[in-house]
Amino acid sequence: MLSEQDLTYIPQVLTFWDKLSQTQKNQILKNITPVHYEKGSRIHSGGSDCIGVLLIKKGNLRVYILSEDGKEITLYRLRDGNICILSASCILENITFDVHIDAESDCEVLLIDAITYQQLCASNIYAENFANKLVIDAFSDVMWAMEQVLFMSFDKRLAIFLSDEIARNQSDILELTHEQIAKYVGSAREVVSRMLKYFAQEGIVELSRGGVKVIDKKKLRELVI
Repeated sequence: MLSEQDLTYIPQVLTFWDKLSQTQKNQILKNITPVHYEKGSRIHSGGSDCIGVLLIKKGNLRVYILSEDGKEITLYRLRDGNICILSASCILENITFDVHIDAESDCEVLLIDAITYQQLCASNIYAENFANKLVIDAFSDVMWAMEQVLFMSFDKRLAIFLSDEIARNQSDILELTHEQIAKYVGSAREVVSRMLKYFAQEGIVELSRGGVKVIDKKKLRELVI
């Protein structure tokens, strides 16, 4: 059952809410479900899995692709207040690749049924435009991820990741293993370990078991530029 907080949150994130008829609003409210995902849960797995649109109240999600040999490339990550549209990829035209979505932390989301959202977009131009913008934003993030993997040197990719993470977490200490970082940057753990060791030798980071501390932001920024 939706809480009063949920009923306040929905119009905040669905910015086209005031453009809906009362019937359309009621249809969404009847087909939206509060869901809890535990850290590490697989939320969406490939094109055959179409759970619907996720409104993230609290938590972090990772969207990634998976190669046949098991290599992961993170496309983008989502947090509180974001909306995940690729979890409803079955209702999106011309989406021809499979994405996977995992919970990076315990998550509280509101899940709109895929068919309900598809019907809404078919009957309301504002909802359709909103969905299209979400897709465009997602593909912008995907293209940025691909540009890094295909065209950037690994030291720069890793420096960008570390810079983004310390800004995102507002902390110079990142509680991430080398394996986790490898998944985020689309590389092998051994490659990440070698580059972090080099960063440590250059006085950019300090390494500890299960964590990385950035100690020279200026040098890190110089690698990013």
